[in-house]
Amino acid sequence: MSEDRRRELGETDAPVEDELVKSFDRIIREGAERLHRTFRAMLITGFFGGVEIGVGVMAYIAVLHETHNHLLAGLAFSIGLVALLLAKSELFTEDFLVPITAVAARTASLAQLAKLWGGTLLTNLAGGWIFMWLVMQAFPEWTKTITTSALHFIEAPFNVQTICLAILGGSTITLMTRMQHGTESVPAKVVAAVVGGFLLSGLQLFHSILDSLLIFGAVQAGADITYLQWLTWFGYTLLFNVIGGLVLVTSLRLLRTKELIQQRRRQSPPHPDQAHGMST
Repeated sequence: MSEDRRRELGETDAPVEDELVKSFDRIIREGAERLHRTFRAMLITGFFGGVEIGVGVMAYIAVLHETHNHLLAGLAFSIGLVALLLAKSELFTEDFLVPITAVAARTASLAQLAKLWGGTLLTNLAGGWIFMWLVMQAFPEWTKTITTSALHFIEAPFNVQTICLAILGGSTITLMTRMQHGTESVPAKVVAAVVGGFLLSGLQLFHSILDSLLIFGAVQAGADITYLQWLTWFGYTLLFNVIGGLVLVTSLRLLRTKELIQQRRRQSPPHPDQAHGMST
């Protein structure tokens, strides 16, 4: 009875609310576009994503250096997420909800998802490393500030607290993506980026890409930090970022739109890569 009534009240006869339908369509469309890019386009987009996050890190360190206030610095970091949004670049930890939904709806394959993840992750780090080298050559007076920030992550023990910080880092950036795809309003998307930046940097959540750039800058400035130390930290942070993004946000969103995914799967034939996998 209530479901029939909801269909009567809505603009469509879909089994979920109209706003969810619109958001789902935007996610499917964008996810398919991302996953069907050429590998060259994926690498370039990921590289620029690392550079744009680097712009946010530069703003973060500048404000932290002057104010010693992480909350204000977190607001400054959101410049990087706004740049990422408006420039249509790619950040690895934004690649959970959107492309996975596209794969679930059979508009792309798991192989394409793996290519997107691997290429974006490596080029985010490469672009960020190069940008941070430029920043530290330009602002050597920030050495102490960025070293202290980097050591906060490198010296953190692997325990329940750091695991939770990494899970929250992954879920926060994925929630930001979800909010941005819930509206067509550019100002609203910018607000979501500011909120995401404030939470990630202001609360010093563990984020595999953002915090790696802080560590890269400290190493380049001569801090007593090795790339092996970074890799150890990066490994578990990346893992729990993925868990946070997939379990706390993406999986629940897929469950909420299960009927829409099933409809899309019935309308679309299996992707060639998926069909081959089923036949073998």
